[in-house]
Amino acid sequence: MTRIIADISVSVDGFVTGPDPGPDNGLGTGGDALHTWAFSDDPDDRRVLREGTARSGAVVLGRRLFDLVDGPNGWDDRTGYGAGEVGRPAFVVVTGSPPASVRTADLDWTFVTTGLSDAVAVARRRAEAAASDSGKDLDVVLMGGGATIASALEAGLVDALTLHLAPVVLGAGTPLFTGGTPRTLVQRSVIATSTSTHLTYDVRG
Repeated sequence: MTRIIADISVSVDGFVTGPDPGPDNGLGTGGDALHTWAFSDDPDDRRVLREGTARSGAVVLGRRLFDLVDGPNGWDDRTGYGAGEVGRPAFVVVTGSPPASVRTADLDWTFVTTGLSDAVAVARRRAEAAASDSGKDLDVVLMGGGATIASALEAGLVDALTLHLAPVVLGAGTPLFTGGTPRTLVQRSVIATSTSTHLTYDVRG
């Protein structure tokens, strides 16, 4: 069964970037510490990354995040999806208008201009098709940014939430949560390493 999984790294004080994020400083000041786990040699960190990449049948992201990963300082062979793991899912971008060109044209990009719900529906179809072709269960992963994941949670689109809690206090930046409808989370797994605490919850209404 294809599930919708929101997956994002976050600081202890709830930020998904440091202060002053921008095109040349995508994660903001100090924000690189959020993703230390993704480049760690710890076997548990590697397993979390490998399993998360392997389950990705399609990936949803917002336009701001797309502009960062497709920008001149964005993804390359070392820092692409899965941070070096083999991951070539379909990518679905929620945007007001498609970009004029794409630098990372070797990846499978679809641009949806009719809202987040439609983007998730497109991604679900792509993930289900990939699952049928591969013979294994694959999910839709909402990789961010923070506003996209918060909006998906608010809209009731998310089945599970995975947080990679980095041992850092950023003090300011882009918050993951800024209010919204209360949600009940059911804790499913906790994996603690030296660089992160990987938390997975089922999301209830």
